[in-house]
Amino acid sequence: MSSTGVEPDVATSASFPLPFRVMSLTCLGIFAWATNLYGLYACGIDVVSAMNLRTEGYPPRSLSILPAHRRNGHAQRHVTPPYTTFYSITFVYFIWFTVTYLMFISASHGDPDAANAYSYIPALAILVVLTLLICPFRLLFKRERDKFLHTLSRCMFSRTTSPVYFSDVVFADVFTSFAKVLGDLWLSFCMFLPGNSIASPPVDLGWKRWVLPTVMSLPYLVRFRQCLIEYALPSNESRRPLFNALKYATSFPVIYLSAAQRIVLLDLSKEKGVEVYKQSWHGEHYLFRLWLLSAIVNSLYSFWWDVTYDWGLEILKIQSKNLARPPPPRQLPLPHMNSGTPLLVRRGSQESIESNETRFTPADGSSVARKHGQTLFPGLRSVLLYPTYVYVALIFVNFILRMTWSVKLSSHLHLKTSSNYTILLVEVAEIVRRWMWVFLRVEWEVIKKLQEGNPNAMSENGDDRAYEMALPIQGEHSPTL
Repeated sequence: MSSTGVEPDVATSASFPLPFRVMSLTCLGIFAWATNLYGLYACGIDVVSAMNLRTEGYPPRSLSILPAHRRNGHAQRHVTPPYTTFYSITFVYFIWFTVTYLMFISASHGDPDAANAYSYIPALAILVVLTLLICPFRLLFKRERDKFLHTLSRCMFSRTTSPVYFSDVVFADVFTSFAKVLGDLWLSFCMFLPGNSIASPPVDLGWKRWVLPTVMSLPYLVRFRQCLIEYALPSNESRRPLFNALKYATSFPVIYLSAAQRIVLLDLSKEKGVEVYKQSWHGEHYLFRLWLLSAIVNSLYSFWWDVTYDWGLEILKIQSKNLARPPPPRQLPLPHMNSGTPLLVRRGSQESIESNETRFTPADGSSVARKHGQTLFPGLRSVLLYPTYVYVALIFVNFILRMTWSVKLSSHLHLKTSSNYTILLVEVAEIVRRWMWVFLRVEWEVIKKLQEGNPNAMSENGDDRAYEMALPIQGEHSPTL
């Protein structure tokens, strides 16, 4: 109890309520995606072509399969880089968040009672954002809002006979990193209901205790469904989508066993009394041990899959001794996507991928050196578009942050620390981890397409059915995400 008579956690939550934390994390996520686009664009990767980003659902005035800057050999007007729109969205969203938060904090002064009295301010702030998202009028990034909703609908309700496109894979994976944010959004709505407080999350009893874990599991269910669709496609001859689906399936026990920890507390409180509610370790109970085991399995499996399959690195790859040694690095062709833009812009047509150094010309015209062939650090791969230390650092950071997976997915831990900044920092760390993940995931997809000589492969498993991309002549290369 503080000198003011208010518990520190309650005071902290009153000064920065959960609804505003949801808005701040959403703003950070949009900004992270904008920097992903900028970084890939600066490294010479045509992210629009590499991710097969579509403009479906918003017919342009004129269509062409060529990029906006080149048609019939004639130069067109300057193409707007794809990241500029998302920087603008981040700026507008940040201004709205800042204005509404300053209004709230100036009215409540961090007092819990006053915070409840002015809870309509964060409620209005979120309501305006959600209303604008589905607004049919052509204002405030109508094109990007329509693309987002269309992509979300396609990921959740696409037909089981349709291929899963790489842009949808990235979108759904990014969505899994916001599972806790999605749960926080649900709790925020509950806080606005009569009888609840904005300074503390409501305590759900009975069947309601399973609503929050179900909401948090939705992103993993979407990705799980995508993997099963990929596995069932007639063109698929690999079991990899099935093992990928297993990775997402391991998240469900973590989420629901966490919700079951209230049963653990009830059982142990009969023996130890109310002091058990202040403890975090309950290893004597079988449900707690099952939750801990499922969290470890999910974290290690996800980390291994990130490094081995999402990034294509060989450090953790399981290989049979009978397998022949892979061929040496070969020169990669530079085919064009349907947009007519090379995936990688390389200076000098005679340069070979076997050389120690190849220079790529990023989209902004600068020259960036990239190492290829043998790497100084064993266990990576023969083709690298980033410096070697980037991969080593990202493997280490990804391992550390993956080990916090149980915190991100465990609602019983959130309820214990939701009134302070611990969980907020964990959520920020997860967004940062996903931000780093995107760079290597897109890079590996580009390399696979170039090595396979199949730049029009649209699904994650290399489905060779081309997807008709319609890109506007005016250069509206706005990504789907």
